[in-house]
Amino acid sequence: MRCYCCRLLPPRASFQTDVTPAELVLMKAHAAYWRDRMREGKVVVFGPVADSQGAWGLLVLQLPDDADPGALTDADPVIRAACGFRFEIHPMQAVLPESSPG
Repeated sequence: MRCYCCRLLPPRASFQTDVTPAELVLMKAHAAYWRDRMREGKVVVFGPVADSQGAWGLLVLQLPDDADPGALTDADPVIRAACGFRFEIHPMQAVLPESSPG
């Protein structure tokens, strides 16, 4: 298995504060899409990240070695809508387990 850290960049830095009603509908479809991938065991975690330069989305994928993360991110409703969102995909060099107390 390989893990990928994916960063979803919105169409503008002010997106979180001036999202339009149409964009809200699209964001609901985006969240539903990734929830479904989570149920399939492909998503470890996803959600918005507060950043002083502008919010962005974090997605961590866990996929079989031969799987293409771009196939999943390209199918995201916000990407398919071609409204200015884009993903940066970064392979993780290691995924370290939570250490046990003691």
